[in-house]
Amino acid sequence: MSSPSDLYIGIMSGTSLDGVDAALVDLSQASPRLVSSHFQPYPEPLKQALLALHQPSPDELHQSQLVGNRLAREYAEATHALLKQAGVPAAQVQAIGCHGQTVRHRPEHGYTVQLNNAAKLAEMTGIHVVSDFRSRDIAAGGQGAPLVPAFHDRVLRHPHIHRAILNIGGIANLTDLPPGKSTTGFDTGPGNLLLDAWIARHQGKPYDKDGVWAAGGTVIPALLQRLLAEPFFAAAPPKSTGRDLFNLAWLERYLTGNEALEDVQATLLALSGDSIAAAVQRFCAGAKDIYLCGGGAHNTALVSHLQRALPQCRIQKTEVLGIAADWMEAIAFAWLAQQALNLRPGNLPAVTGAKHPCVLGAIYPA
Repeated sequence: MSSPSDLYIGIMSGTSLDGVDAALVDLSQASPRLVSSHFQPYPEPLKQALLALHQPSPDELHQSQLVGNRLAREYAEATHALLKQAGVPAAQVQAIGCHGQTVRHRPEHGYTVQLNNAAKLAEMTGIHVVSDFRSRDIAAGGQGAPLVPAFHDRVLRHPHIHRAILNIGGIANLTDLPPGKSTTGFDTGPGNLLLDAWIARHQGKPYDKDGVWAAGGTVIPALLQRLLAEPFFAAAPPKSTGRDLFNLAWLERYLTGNEALEDVQATLLALSGDSIAAAVQRFCAGAKDIYLCGGGAHNTALVSHLQRALPQCRIQKTEVLGIAADWMEAIAFAWLAQQALNLRPGNLPAVTGAKHPCVLGAIYPA
């Protein structure tokens, strides 16, 4: 059994708004070991409340605090289920690293908002909680995201092979790991976000399993070009994005209303795939191996699109490196919690654009 100082919990709830990923991680060795994992889907009313908070509305300050309380209860329930499954008492866990749920990300204005009530989570679990990881990096002039590349840099580098790690969540992001050079990383644009939103609106499904609906449609070249003209895609890193930019309202500006629904889905898949491939070619030149994580790693149509667009690269899931694709981010936030408790930096200025390395996160003792 690992000592208390080795065990951390990482909790991630990302842009896809599907639910809570909780991972119990042993960080006693150079390579993290996933002890146990638990996924807890969001109740539909909570998901809708979160979606509503992405847009300005009356009484949003009060509503955001109520939703933060609800999220803390979800995170606590996920923690209890995780520990019960693992047979590990809370006293053996050093800390929870909880990212919280992003509802605003505006680094250009000097702020970011990840909803949670970390004090309540510490109270309900009896475990120290580290949260609000992005704000310190933004205070130092950075984007506050992506943060997982620092974890990739620590555990997934190869001394001779040029690797890139591609996380396809609601937003897709890349980590470039060139041998002998600095790690870089950035958001590429939509991953699953628009695909999920379009199929949810028109078929009532949470996501397009295996990309089947998209594969049944035909890409609309003119629409794809209009979407790819979004300035974010041409911008150089450091850069990060989210629902503040990429949402159905953004998409609808480019639609005529005459498109077949499945053709729009096919075009959105091409948007994700082409924007990712262009980012690899432009900013990860020379990468030989691309390792996938996040929910989009299971979208066979999207992965096939990427392989056709990047024939020079071998594309595999991160399982071959010993880290489950579905749990990469949760494991990373367990590691970031360990970094915070030991007062070690958790950001990479070359990734976020911060002026210097920073210890990330606010600590709420149990």
